[in-house]
Amino acid sequence: MKVINLGEHSSALNSFVAQIRDRNFQKDGLRFRTNLTRMGQIFGYEISKTLASQELTVETPLGISVIPVPGEQVVVSTILRAGLPLHDGVLSCFDNAGNAFVAAYRKYDSEGEFHIHTEYCTTPDLSGKTLIMADTMLATGSSIEVAYAVLCKEGGVPGKLHLVCPIASAQAVEHLKKNMPDDATLWVAAIDPELTGHAYIVPGLGDAGDLAYGAKL
Repeated sequence: MKVINLGEHSSALNSFVAQIRDRNFQKDGLRFRTNLTRMGQIFGYEISKTLASQELTVETPLGISVIPVPGEQVVVSTILRAGLPLHDGVLSCFDNAGNAFVAAYRKYDSEGEFHIHTEYCTTPDLSGKTLIMADTMLATGSSIEVAYAVLCKEGGVPGKLHLVCPIASAQAVEHLKKNMPDDATLWVAAIDPELTGHAYIVPGLGDAGDLAYGAKL
């Protein structure tokens, strides 16, 4: 699996990362969601440059223009609910993309251990298409691994796989290298060094779903 860290160099993307991490900025849910959407747009643009192209002929008021544009069939997916703003940002780069959604969460047992439980999946046909999976945080890597398996079971195996995870732990990156397709590409903005005993990323940013949409029961 190829890993591309767009946060290694100074850019507007890093400004958005700084804001979603900052506990003072986090008090503004609208800003948090907006920053995730803007980050998704940046990732979507960068991914678009890697796709096979086709020539589009456009008639202008004064003549004909031939423009190279991405020519692959794209499906954008996310894990509910934290990934929704990021999903919207990626989707804005691909006008005709399909959409897939998986509801997955940590389910804890009586001993405090968790596994990833899924309750809902909707997807178009994925066979041979380019699948972009967007999820805000990559802690252990288990959620996106399980979501990918569910999507393949329901929609078929995609031809290409891009994973968009702005903040990832080093542990999760290594996990995905071992458990996802060898030709997949992981796009990140930051790789954090550690996890807590409860598998939360440090320094991370907290609970992305709560920060975007409010605390849950």
